[in-house]
Amino acid sequence: MATAIVFPGQGVQRPGMGKELYERSPAARRVFEIATELSGRSFTQLCFEADEETLMRTENAQPALLTVCYAAWEALREAVPEFTPDYVAGHSVGEYPALAASGIWTLEEAYHWVEERAKAMHKIANRIRGTMAAVIGLEAEKVEEACARAQAETGEVVVPANYNSPGQIVISGTVNAVQKASEYARELGARRIIPLAVAGAFHSPIMQEAADLMTEAYKEANFNPPKIPFFSTIEVRPLSDPEEIRVVMGRQIASPVKWHQSVEAMHALGVDTFIEVGVGDVLSGLIKRIVPGVRTLRVVDSKTLDETVQQLRGEA
Repeated sequence: MATAIVFPGQGVQRPGMGKELYERSPAARRVFEIATELSGRSFTQLCFEADEETLMRTENAQPALLTVCYAAWEALREAVPEFTPDYVAGHSVGEYPALAASGIWTLEEAYHWVEERAKAMHKIANRIRGTMAAVIGLEAEKVEEACARAQAETGEVVVPANYNSPGQIVISGTVNAVQKASEYARELGARRIIPLAVAGAFHSPIMQEAADLMTEAYKEANFNPPKIPFFSTIEVRPLSDPEEIRVVMGRQIASPVKWHQSVEAMHALGVDTFIEVGVGDVLSGLIKRIVPGVRTLRVVDSKTLDETVQQLRGEA
């Protein structure tokens, strides 16, 4: 059977993230040092000492998550150098450490482009106030209906942005339209509506201008063929052609994340173990709901690193 490394996206960030792995692993520590060298600001200070409000800002959250996620990946590689996953995948900005882990980009290239992505998204989010909310306990068709009704009533944008798992879909749009769609979703039977800690209407048409900026910027980017298969959660399939990856990543910010569909597709390809690398356990929880019975492991601190290493070494 097969293994997939999965990297979480914006919203999971938290003060202190990555600190244990930084203190324990020379490879993880080097990632923080590279991030600091490239950006000219301290990533240990940002990830370990900044408050939640500071970390929530897009221009901080995205490079910080890239740092912590890639540091956790390097800590795992350092601990089990003989291990190579069958796929790497990421949720939203989690695709950036996935691109670096796959060999499509170097770590330095991933930093450059995640900073550019964050700037482009921040620029639009500052101009058009948007938000996102998770709709719990409602099937996709009814969430889509709630969004369509809200768009028709308000004349503003709100769309399903993240198909996360059965009964959990994130909607994205203007504040007013998201509120209205949330009301309709409750009427249609949603159990809960949870506002997300993000600073914009990501993965919605509101971000099209940012997607256009990235599409133009990526004309100058270097995309290599992946050494480890890169599974796109926008296209719901592995991508190997560098030119196709360039195009897909250009429109990624304004396209829905099809996480639910991607996990099912990876499972159909034989993946029976998913290792969540970086921060928290959000993806592990979603994966268990999508394909009950698969094994989920994590690398987010010393304890989970040891547990995952033990499991992987037990199979060697």
